[in-house]
Order: sequence, then C-alpha cells, then structure tokens
Amino acid sequence: MSAALLLAEPALDTRAFLERHLRNDGFQVVDEKTRPDLVLLGNSGALEECRARHGDVPVIVLGEPESDTVDRVRALDRGCDDFLARPFDYEELLARIRAVLRRTTPGAHEVLHAGPITADLATRCVSVDGASVALAGKEYELLLKLMSDPTRVFTKEQLLREVWGFRSLGRTRTLDSHASRLRRKLGAGMEGSFVLNVWGVGYRLLGD
Repeated sequence: MSAALLLAEPALDTRAFLERHLRNDGFQVVDEKTRPDLVLLGNSGALEECRARHGDVPVIVLGEPESDTVDRVRALDRGCDDFLARPFDYEELLARIRAVLRRTTPGAHEVLHAGPITADLATRCVSVDGASVALAGKEYELLLKLMSDPTRVFTKEQLLREVWGFRSLGRTRTLDSHASRLRRKLGAGMEGSFVLNVWGVGYRLLGD
C-alpha cells in the first residue's frame, strides 16, 4: 500500500500543486480524519499543535522563503524530521519524503529491482544476477537514486544536490568518480552496461 501523506499547507496553489504531483508519484493524500504516514507542514509555528494531534508521525516542515539556518535548527529541535525552505524543487522534496519514510517506517522491507540489479533496502544488500556486490555508502545512495527511475537521465546538479546535499556545486569530480566506481562494481564483465554517462547532462542506470 502506498504511503499516506497529509498536506497541512495553507497556501491553496501550493497545496493543489503538491497534491497533483504526489498522487501521480503514487502517494495517497489524506485528510485530518486519517492517520498519515507523514505530514507536510506549511507553517513551522504549528509544529507543536501538529505533534499534539498526530503524535510521532514524521513531519517535514516547508519553511518560509526567508528561513535561515537558525529557523531550520529550531524546527528540528522542536521535533520535525526535516526542513525545506521555499521556494523548493519538487524533486528534492520527493527525495526527502522518501528518505524520511525509509528512516521512520517500522518493519519496512522494500526491495528495488532494475534490470538484473536488486537492492534490499532493509539489509542494504545489492546483487546483480544474484551475485552480491559490496558498495560504499555514497555508491549505494547513488545507486538507489538511479534505480528510482532506471532509464531516466538525472542531471549532475540534481544528483549532487540530492545524494550529496550540495547547495553550491562549483567544480567537483565527486559524482564522476563515484559513478565510475559504481559502474565497475556492478559491471564485473559487463563494462558500460550500467551507470551510463550522458555527455553534458548526467547519468542514468540502464539504457533504453
């Protein structure tokens, strides 16, 4: 069953935007009568009320545009699970929702499949055609991101932001070096079959 999200968002245009896209991405959008799996809270000042009403349900606060590090830290100290200031990128919000749900869903045992690649989220075990593959932390996180849509081309900026949390990209070879190592480890005798570099754009996991 898909995760149930409650949109405690006072801005009607933002609420309509989020509801449409979240439904398209497979989530249930529920009302106050249903216990949600996660709350998207559009007013950090209402965090205590949200906690009183929904208990230990995970909460992501969508902060105001002028929010700074102090606002983020205060919200986290008051019990939210994540904080994202406006204006936000929907893809980043989606990644944060999935990350919080992975951390907070008890007993979740989801297994991802992409071609011959399998990733068990509960055990962090990865295999290719049944053969186990040992990955370092960021290699594993990069793989999961690419597996979320295996034939989609993710831009370098998007991967650096969502896997490494970079805000200012600058010049870095971090992504390229990790992608190269991940390709080698997955490819054992199948060089070039996985983690395809789309020149000038980014990477995708599988070919069309």
